[in-house]
Amino acid sequence: MTLSSTALTPNLRGALWMLVSAVGFTAMTTLIKFLGPGYPAALQTFYRQLAGVIVLLPLIARDWRGAFRTTRPGILIFRSSAGVLALIMGFYAYQKLPLADANALSFTRTLWLVPLAAFVLREPIGPLRIGAALVGFLGVLIMLRPGSVGMGAWIGWPQACALASAFLFALTITGMKVMTRDHSPFVLLVYAAVLGLVFAIPPALFVWKWPTWPDLGLLAAMGVIGTFTQGAYIKGMEAGEAAVMAPIDYTRLVFAVGAGFLLFHEVPKPAVIAGAAIVVASTLFISWREHQRSKRVQDTTAQPA
Repeated sequence: MTLSSTALTPNLRGALWMLVSAVGFTAMTTLIKFLGPGYPAALQTFYRQLAGVIVLLPLIARDWRGAFRTTRPGILIFRSSAGVLALIMGFYAYQKLPLADANALSFTRTLWLVPLAAFVLREPIGPLRIGAALVGFLGVLIMLRPGSVGMGAWIGWPQACALASAFLFALTITGMKVMTRDHSPFVLLVYAAVLGLVFAIPPALFVWKWPTWPDLGLLAAMGVIGTFTQGAYIKGMEAGEAAVMAPIDYTRLVFAVGAGFLLFHEVPKPAVIAGAAIVVASTLFISWREHQRSKRVQDTTAQPA
């Protein structure tokens, strides 16, 4: 039996898309970790971007002028370069850290959005959002366990790269908010894919390695799954309410724990679980506050003069 999409509520349709995105993201990061010993993060990023461009080519071919129409190429170039750097560092973190740890640290991008919204977008942020962000970063410290093994040992390059990647992704999201005022999501996606491929070539050349045919298939699958995951996430956020969809995105942490345990024999440490719970709770609160603020703005705008 099949269930017509018209019989599903918007939030339920969005929830299903978000679950598909979470499963796809887990599959992609599992391939990143599996291929990590033979293919550095910069090389994996190149194949990820190449697959994304190939997937988008049929859509670009329909209207290539419209796909590349922009009035602010500088911001798009900056956003794409930051995105590639974020991917490289994020891939490195997934290769070196347990999947649960890397996923938990990736959620800090919502925390970084709070100061970026204030300083870049000039959005007003109240004490509750600031307090939630500070509590979230406290959760990060708990995950990293400062002081337990000495200040120089408790955070290494993988943890630092995971946090830096989350910050850069938050920066690209902030740039997207600016660009969506006069650019369609498809144009932004095309530029992120094409310029991302261009920026991914130089670092990939430094660690270049021709893959075997089986590995090439896995690298291609990783790239296609990554592009599909991004599309499923966008569909989910479009279909349902943001405040309802945000909690569902955190199911990928559950999937990551399962994949890490079954495939790589990883068992999350209590500090990681506790810290991740604090980060998730604080980011959910920030997302809810942002949703409430947007609703108030819409209601005020909709009122007759």
